[in-house]
Amino acid sequence: MKPHALVTNDDGIESAFLHRLVEALLPQFRVSVAAPALEQSWTGRSMTRHGELDAILSPSHFPDGVEAWSISGTPTDCVNIALGNLLSEKPDIVLSGINIGFNTTESLILSSGTVAGAIEGVLWNLPAIAFSKCVPNHLFEKIRDSQGLADRDFNASLKAAAAHAARMAVDTLATPEKHPATVVNVNFPVETASDTPIIDTFPAKLQLGSLFAESSPGKFTFQYSDGFVTDSDPNTDRAVLNSGRISRSLLDFSRIGKRD
Repeated sequence: MKPHALVTNDDGIESAFLHRLVEALLPQFRVSVAAPALEQSWTGRSMTRHGELDAILSPSHFPDGVEAWSISGTPTDCVNIALGNLLSEKPDIVLSGINIGFNTTESLILSSGTVAGAIEGVLWNLPAIAFSKCVPNHLFEKIRDSQGLADRDFNASLKAAAAHAARMAVDTLATPEKHPATVVNVNFPVETASDTPIIDTFPAKLQLGSLFAESSPGKFTFQYSDGFVTDSDPNTDRAVLNSGRISRSLLDFSRIGKRD
C-alpha cells in the first residue's frame, strides 16, 4: 500500500503551487489535502481561538482519489483539524507547500504559515517537510494574484521543484527515525532543474525592523521590508538559495532549551 501524505499550505487551496506538489506525489503516495480556503501568509503558528471554522470537502479541486478539505482557518488549524477530526487514520507524513516565495532566515521562518503547517505535523509525532519556491521579483505579484499561475518557463522550474519535493518525502520515510521532532525546511531557487544540487544549510539571521507604516493618524498597514542579512556564512539558507542551489535546513525542536 502507498504511504499516506497529508498536504497543506498557506497560499490557499486554489494555489497552483499546491496542486503541482499533489500531482508530483500521486505516483508514490495516497494524498489527503487540508488547506486554507483563503491565503494565510504570515500567520505563523496562529490558531483560531474564537468562532467556528468551516471544513468543506472539496475533491473536485484535485485528481480522482485525493480527499481534500477547504478549511476557513490557518495552516495550523488545517493540520490540527485534519489529524484530530477528518482523517480516518494517521498519515505517514505531513507536507506543507509549495509556498509562493521563499521562507529563509530565522525571522521569516517563524512568521511562515507554510512552515507552521509542518510544525503542527511534528507536534503530532509525524515527519514533516515545508517546501517553498523562490519567485522572480518581476513575476511575484502576478503569480501571487493569479494563485500560482505562471508562464511556461517558470512552470518548468516549478514542476522540477515538485519532483524534488516528492523524492524528499520518499527519502524521509525511508529513514523515519533519523531526525525525530524535526521539521525539514526546503527552499527551491528561481531556476530549479532535476539536477539542481541540494545543500544542507542553517537559517540565516535577518534584521527586519518595522514591518508597518502609518497609513493615517493612529492607523498602520503591513509594509514588507527586505531587511538585511547579518550572516556572512556561505552555508546559510539564504546564501545557498541566492547561489541557485536548493537549501535544506533542519529545524530541530528536540533541542529547544537543551545545552550541549
